[in-house]
Amino acid sequence: MRKLNTIINLKEVNKTFDNGTVAIQGMNIDVSNGQFISFLGPSGCGKSTVLKMIAGLLKPTSGDIMFNGKSFSSQLQDLEIGYVFQDATLMPWATVSDNVFLPLRIKGISKSKASNEIEKVLMQVGLKDFFNAYPRELSGGMKMRVSIARALIMRPKLLLMDEPFAALDEMTRFKLNDDVLTFWGNGDLTVIFVTHSVFESVYLSNRVVVMAPRPGRVIADISLNNNYPRSKEYRTTTNYAKNCRLISKYLQNTI
Repeated sequence: MRKLNTIINLKEVNKTFDNGTVAIQGMNIDVSNGQFISFLGPSGCGKSTVLKMIAGLLKPTSGDIMFNGKSFSSQLQDLEIGYVFQDATLMPWATVSDNVFLPLRIKGISKSKASNEIEKVLMQVGLKDFFNAYPRELSGGMKMRVSIARALIMRPKLLLMDEPFAALDEMTRFKLNDDVLTFWGNGDLTVIFVTHSVFESVYLSNRVVVMAPRPGRVIADISLNNNYPRSKEYRTTTNYAKNCRLISKYLQNTI
């Protein structure tokens, strides 16, 4: 059993864009270390906006985002955060190893010193034989594995994932779901995962935050602390079906 300590607090967070769109209104969320949280909701409910504010890529219009009780923005340089975008966003001219190396290069670490860590993380995502391959030589699922490896190379404490598997076929998506659960289960990692899929959120998460649009806000926060470690057999259990129905019921209220 993981000991849970609150690491991130969103207090009355609001985000209004310059065109007047109210993306987020009055969001209050506490995130504890070791949780796997899914933000679930229809397009336009602000899931990705919240994720970007947590990462420091967007600033809230008002409200506070705190990390370990201190101002989040003042600590961004010291936070151990990995971010996986919906698209793999790889450099097409660079090899797999160079794409994974990028965060370390930005930190001023030499490729020679990083080579062992690069090999280790590529092995972790099942791409140890593609060290010198280029993105054009990879499938969609393999490209996403490279993107995940790039996020994991810094050994983050917080992993933010913005619909990373939305464009993949179902079999690849299921496999990567299992891979992410393995990464999460092997260390002191907190994951915040954005998805449109009820089934994906229930399979992955021990907590599902359901959001509604116009304006973006939380309408349900459900704990699913059961059936870990999860495997493909979990998808056929009555408990999985029950949780999917429960989350779907809340989601229907967002339409």
